Amino acid sequence: MVDNRIKFRHLQTFVEVARQKSVMKAAGVLNISQPAVTKTIRELEEVLGVGVFERDGRGIRITRYGEAFLKHAGAALTALRQGFDSVSHALHADAPPIRVGALPTVSTRIMPQAMSQFLREDIPARIKIVTGENAVLLEQLRVGDLDLVVGRLAAPEQMAGFSFEHLYSEQVIFCVRAGHPLLVQGPGVFTQLERYPVLMPTRASIIRPFVERYLIANGISALPTQIETVSDSFGRAFVRATDAIWIISAGVVATDLADGTLAALPIDTSETKGPVGLTVRSDSVPSMPLTLLMRTIRDVAAAIPPA
Repeated sequence: MVDNRIKFRHLQTFVEVARQKSVMKAAGVLNISQPAVTKTIRELEEVLGVGVFERDGRGIRITRYGEAFLKHAGAALTALRQGFDSVSHALHADAPPIRVGALPTVSTRIMPQAMSQFLREDIPARIKIVTGENAVLLEQLRVGDLDLVVGRLAAPEQMAGFSFEHLYSEQVIFCVRAGHPLLVQGPGVFTQLERYPVLMPTRASIIRPFVERYLIANGISALPTQIETVSDSFGRAFVRATDAIWIISAGVVATDLADGTLAALPIDTSETKGPVGLTVRSDSVPSMPLTLLMRTIRDVAAAIPPA
């Protein structure tokens, strides 16, 4: 444990004396008296149990113990300054917005509550939220156009240079309007699918491979009538007005299922379950507002009942 007798002034004074190689010059830079500098250095040496400076003719020089401590003291001061700068810059009115890419399932299920919690923190930060296909969002994250992507875990070859934090798991469902004829079909649902229009995720979407494998495993190699879309607004409106079947992540329609306007067909899709979480660039350091936003997203995700 770090001795709690060491204060910021000890580090600042020590580093400045080492830089100036003079108590008098360090006192001038720090705008304090020479006796105050000398007293602070002595206090530091008392805590460390070794001398950090020694006389060298009319001047002073740093000892080998001081050299060893200087590396860590300098790094500590730099880290503190960077932390201060990141907070003060992030809270400045002209700070750039936090740019978040969210898959449709997250935009519907997670982000509204997360943003409500974030706004209650009263942080003067702007947020930009964009929704799109997973491949597009990850490419924007890779080139720096986004700071965070919230969605499903991508394939290993797409995750190079990224870090993923798992929040929860979610599966794909077959969604229809309330009162749809297939809701009473029971085990014979798959034999009836080809009679209805089917809304499929696009080929670039993260859940498309899960859907294709699931259909093949259940004896369906092709559906005659398909509409490919990642638009939740179109999907919701089209399915409510027709007998179409919408193959979609459960989170996108969680509210619709809860209020009874849409319903999930009675088939087991648990094998389509996949991890949902936070993806950031591995080499990035989140700003203070982004760190707080990620925390609120975690809090909201933790309250989601397991699927």
